[in-house]
Amino acid sequence: MAKIAFLGLGVMGYPMAGHLKSAGHEVCVYNRTTAKAERWAQAHGGSFAATPREAVQGADFVMACVGNDDDLRGICLGEDGAFAGMAAGSVFVDHTTVSAKVTCELYDASGANGISFVDAPISGGQAGAENGVLSVMCGGDPEAYERAAPIIDAYARICRRIGDSGAGQMTKMCNQIAIAGLVQGLSEALHFAEKAGLDGRAVVEVISQGAAGSWQMANRYETMLDDQFEHGFAVDWMRKDLGICLDAADQTGASLPVTALVDQFYKDVQKLGGGRWDTSSLLKRLRAMD
Repeated sequence: MAKIAFLGLGVMGYPMAGHLKSAGHEVCVYNRTTAKAERWAQAHGGSFAATPREAVQGADFVMACVGNDDDLRGICLGEDGAFAGMAAGSVFVDHTTVSAKVTCELYDASGANGISFVDAPISGGQAGAENGVLSVMCGGDPEAYERAAPIIDAYARICRRIGDSGAGQMTKMCNQIAIAGLVQGLSEALHFAEKAGLDGRAVVEVISQGAAGSWQMANRYETMLDDQFEHGFAVDWMRKDLGICLDAADQTGASLPVTALVDQFYKDVQKLGGGRWDTSSLLKRLRAMD
């Protein structure tokens, strides 16, 4: 069992930290809203700290799951940041979806202090975090990954090292690119079924068993048909992720025409007031066009 600090207790981090405690690890948490960290500690029997630096004291592993590049820099760097308190030989595991640029920046900064850095973005949504069945895609040094993988297993269905630092974030971009097209395709299929006077549930029952089947179809079609979107992965977060994908595409020379188009569709959803709606709300955009 290891001594672990977990930084960031959002809808993903809160249950992930809980799985680590349930696995028998000693866990200290930090959250920007201290009351939430205190609530987690009371619920799970762990401890909490007021700053990242305090939380990581003596930790073998530090796991982070925050919002964006600036949030990640904020908890890592500076006088009260994690890197200032971590011991040489410890491992920082970043589960945030961020740019490969900030990943490489923090990989270099941590290495200067004798700390290993693994970028390990996640997929599987809130349900995956709560049930401990996330997909974790990792980048970083092989030795650091091998040390971190057994810890990550507490909340992972699959965990794989894809390559050197930044490879995990690049793989997460592939994930979001694929999802964007899938959700738009599913939205158009359900919208077409409605316009054609078909029973959407009956349609999905049949087509989900063939080549059109996907996680999105299996887990989102009912709420989509019922016009329920107050749940799941928010449109605001997806636009943040797609922005990272499109920036990286400019740097690598990749062509992402569908991703760029769907990003604009999500912008339309934001204009409808749906920034916090689930990403499956692309269907609501089509309905609003009627």
